[in-house]
Amino acid sequence: MADNDWKKRLGVVYSTNPDFRYEEEADESPETPDPSAQRLTVTIDRRNRGGKQVTLVTGFKGKEEDLAALGKELKVRCGVGGTAKNGEITIQGDFRDKVTALLNGMGYKAKRGN
Repeated sequence: MADNDWKKRLGVVYSTNPDFRYEEEADESPETPDPSAQRLTVTIDRRNRGGKQVTLVTGFKGKEEDLAALGKELKVRCGVGGTAKNGEITIQGDFRDKVTALLNGMGYKAKRGN
């Protein structure tokens, strides 16, 4: 049943060759560089959020799992909610100074934006 997963082959043209086997491309996610090689920017954002302030951490490069782990650590340390997706961590509230200090303490090169 696993060999007949048609959803992964939606863009493939039909082949009349009886020996043809479709080979999937491996999903290669980029390796996460060590924290000292990451350059993160901590800014505040108020757009499209109903007037609420959020702290944005941008510039993260690496796996989504590592981004989620870093986001969780920052949310726990700040004691607020937020999300981590698309290379960006969103933390509810204005925690620019605290988040910058936490990231620098973890070994990241973080700078405070606006």
